[in-house]
Parts: sequence; C-alpha cells; structure tokens
Amino acid sequence: MRKLFKTASLGLFFALFLLVGNQKNSFAHCEIPCGIYADSVRVVLMSEHISTIEKSMKKIVELSAEENVNYNQLVRWVNNKEEHARKIQEIATQYFMFQRVKVTDDSEKMKKNQKLLAVLHEICVYAMKAKQTTDLKFIKKLNNAVHEFSHLYFGPGKHHHHH
Repeated sequence: MRKLFKTASLGLFFALFLLVGNQKNSFAHCEIPCGIYADSVRVVLMSEHISTIEKSMKKIVELSAEENVNYNQLVRWVNNKEEHARKIQEIATQYFMFQRVKVTDDSEKMKKNQKLLAVLHEICVYAMKAKQTTDLKFIKKLNNAVHEFSHLYFGPGKHHHHH
C-alpha cells in the first residue's frame, strides 16, 4: 500500500510539473532583481519582433490577394503577427516600464524617466496598431520608437544597433 502511495504521489508530482512547466502565459522576466537579463538584448529582441511582424503583414496581404485564399495559412500569419506584437508590448511593459525605469525623487532622473515612459508608451501603441492592421507605416513607427528608446536609455553613442 505504501509503495502504491509513493508511486501515485510521484506521478502526481510529475503531472503537476508538466502542467506548470508548459503553461503558455509565462513572462519573459520574473520581476525579482536577479540581474541576469541584458537590457541590450531586450532592444534587439524588440527589433526582431518588428521584423517578424513586417514579414507577417506582407504575407497576409499576399495570401489575401490570391484567387483561392488559403485561410489556414492566412490565420497562421495573423496569429504570428499578433503574438510578436504582444511580445513587444510585454518587453516594453513587464521588462522596461515595471523593472528598469525606476521610481525616483531625483528631478533629473525623473525627467529622463518621463521621456522613456513616453517612448515606451508609443512602442506599445504602435504594437497594438500593428495587431489591428497590415499598414507598414506602423513598422516604420515601431522601428523609430525602438531606436529613440535605445538612444535615450543607453545614452548618446551607446545605443545598441537594431533594424
């Protein structure tokens, strides 16, 4: 009986482990000050997501124009565009807004933070617009906002390259 209980408990543990370990709603960062993530990598990731959204937009337009629309592929590209736009928003909010742009009483740092937050807000809005449309002007606006954020965040001459 004891052996059966141990086996059942072990099975339950692995089932819970697999269930928790495979949850889709995991976040890119844990909101504790672990210090293992590189800010520059987050900027590069946002740029990669923008490139993926651009490719998705172009494929959506292309597939939509076909005589016999392949709706399965069309839906997949729409979902891809949505997912990458969401990831940009997650980096802008969960990583930068919530963890890197620190609350401060220092007036100089506060001025810089206000500029950073305004640009992060732009990034989130343009990512939302990219979800809603296939208008490539939002790709340009996203790229410009990420570039501006990088310049403000890292300082002149120290920003990290992206598209």
